[in-house]
Amino acid sequence: MESYLPVFKEKNPQLEVVTELIRGQHPHLKGLYKNKSERVVCVKNMDPEEVLQYATRLRNSLGRKVVKLKTRHVTKHPSVQGTWTTDVKF
Repeated sequence: MESYLPVFKEKNPQLEVVTELIRGQHPHLKGLYKNKSERVVCVKNMDPEEVLQYATRLRNSLGRKVVKLKTRHVTKHPSVQGTWTTDVKF
């Protein structure tokens, strides 16, 4: 990881990358976002390439929780008659 981290740091100057050694804990990545949310990813027993991939995912994410949609489509004005489907039988 010592060879991958400086390269990741140079490619992403907008990020603050800090490494610290904490005894008795598994290695983890922690993402702190501007909306004051936090994401932690455990990287125990992972290759350096996988750790770099998770760091890139943390960088690309918005920091908010994933919200599952109730329907397949979202609209401001739902149809009174119901949603249209191709499976109409007469």
